[in-house]
Amino acid sequence: MNISELAARAGVKVSTVRFYERRGLLPVPSRTSGGYREFPDDQIARVRFLRRGQQLGFSLAELGELTALSGQEVLLTGDIARVGQAKLAEIDERIADLTRVRSALAGLLEQQCIDPNAACPLVGALGGEPAAQPA
Repeated sequence: MNISELAARAGVKVSTVRFYERRGLLPVPSRTSGGYREFPDDQIARVRFLRRGQQLGFSLAELGELTALSGQEVLLTGDIARVGQAKLAEIDERIADLTRVRSALAGLLEQQCIDPNAACPLVGALGGEPAAQPA
């Protein structure tokens, strides 16, 4: 199948397939006598795997590692689980960071803009000024 058919069947754009190919995440396809790429049918699942992995937050490097691991004759489930656990820990860390940021922003928004001659607490905090404490 050609690149546009692969892209359509995998639910991505042609540019996505080319990107994955440039990054080495897809094997180099054979070419027709006219120079067109010719992909085997099993590449549909691989492109879907890569796209879904990105949607789940995996980097292309991590997906490359998972692809390499899953391509082995004997799947090393411990290695695959290790990559998945590392991604989960990273996501948990990002959630904790976002929770802290949300809490700080909510605290600033709770403070009233009382003094017309002073910046509101949110504007002051963005400008590096310490937030005034309510009286």
